[in-house]
Amino acid sequence: MFRSIEFNFRKRLPRRTMLRGTGVSLAIPHLSAMHAAFADPKTNQGPPKRFVAMTLGLGLHGPNLNPSEAGKDFKPSRYLQAIDDLRSSYTVISGSSHPGVGGGHKAEASILTARNVGASGGGRNTISLDQYLAKHLGGETRFPSLVLSSSGSNSPSYTENGAMIPAQDRPSRLFDQLFVDDSPAARDQQAQRVREGRSIMDLVSSDAKRLSKSVGSADRDRLDAYYTSVRDLELRMAASEEWALKPKPKVDAKRPVDIGNGNDFVGRQRLMSDMIRLALETDSTRYIVYHLGGSGGVVPLPGVEEGYHSLSHHGRDEEKLEQLAVVETAIIAAWGDFLRSLGQTDEQGHSLLDQTSVLLTSNLGNASNHSNQNMPVLLAGGGFRHGQHLAFDDKNNYPLPNLYVSLLQDQGLPVDQFASGTTTMRGLEFKNT
Repeated sequence: MFRSIEFNFRKRLPRRTMLRGTGVSLAIPHLSAMHAAFADPKTNQGPPKRFVAMTLGLGLHGPNLNPSEAGKDFKPSRYLQAIDDLRSSYTVISGSSHPGVGGGHKAEASILTARNVGASGGGRNTISLDQYLAKHLGGETRFPSLVLSSSGSNSPSYTENGAMIPAQDRPSRLFDQLFVDDSPAARDQQAQRVREGRSIMDLVSSDAKRLSKSVGSADRDRLDAYYTSVRDLELRMAASEEWALKPKPKVDAKRPVDIGNGNDFVGRQRLMSDMIRLALETDSTRYIVYHLGGSGGVVPLPGVEEGYHSLSHHGRDEEKLEQLAVVETAIIAAWGDFLRSLGQTDEQGHSLLDQTSVLLTSNLGNASNHSNQNMPVLLAGGGFRHGQHLAFDDKNNYPLPNLYVSLLQDQGLPVDQFASGTTTMRGLEFKNT
């Protein structure tokens, strides 16, 4: 049995201070006092709004992606030719980036947070756009959010405390998670785990009160914010207990067979995109991040002979650029097929695409020189007026976080700021205005 913590007011708190109760302990956040020590049931309000972010680890070659013309009468670029039939459903955004964010590849962590983590990646991150949505609106579905990847567990999805959320990279396991029911005994066991976890704050409450009295006002504010996040987690766990006892939705689709070839970048993209559509269609979740990291090997496409990562660092070599264009054209084409599948899925008289904002972007505007300026941005679906190229200044970039404010408002959140974004994106209009 653990003893409660006793505080010596003349000494600083050790960094590993824990809140302890009967049989449990809970780590607390870093405080200044430590510096010197080492889907509920659907409502009748119409179909819900949703958000999907697809993030690329190796960017997209700007000259092949962005049209030469701004506005609605743009001619489709090389990459956009494959999705020109969808032009009324998407917007191209050029000349934008996250103010103050650098670090090249390390800025993968900043794609959806717009928080600079530095070239070493050691800076403290904060909540990502998807998790902000899940925190405020994700309680009505079995899964408040899904975090996925094409390969590995890395993701651009972060909690408000700056912890990365590991991604699921196997479509077969995701299918089981979404659609295969556990046995009754396993359901009961899962519900019991949730109940046990939900009682942690009760068990450590006396220690929490004593700790709050022993620190300064700034630390008390940090602790209050931390306790609030723990209580929010407990509320979500309570909802999880209810979902653990409910059967999962049934779908006609067969369990997917995972693609073993890690270099088949586009094949994996298409397979996971199919799973994302099923997750949205069954309202299993409404907020999804899918990170398409960079394959180092040769993508099995005709005309491609060098590894994808090497091609992205082309150094303006024409042969590499041509092979890179083959890969990236296929990526955009697969993204277009995903949009078409959403557009063909009806939900209460609306297409799933009309209800889902789909963002495609990357931290790298130019992978060859690791630039985080001029990020590639395509936005489709949702409650926006599309069919245009918003061309901002490629020398003095427009703040991309303003787009995130627009996305939050489209989802129904009455906010006017996210990260360094302080207004909605200029030129991007809502359908209902």
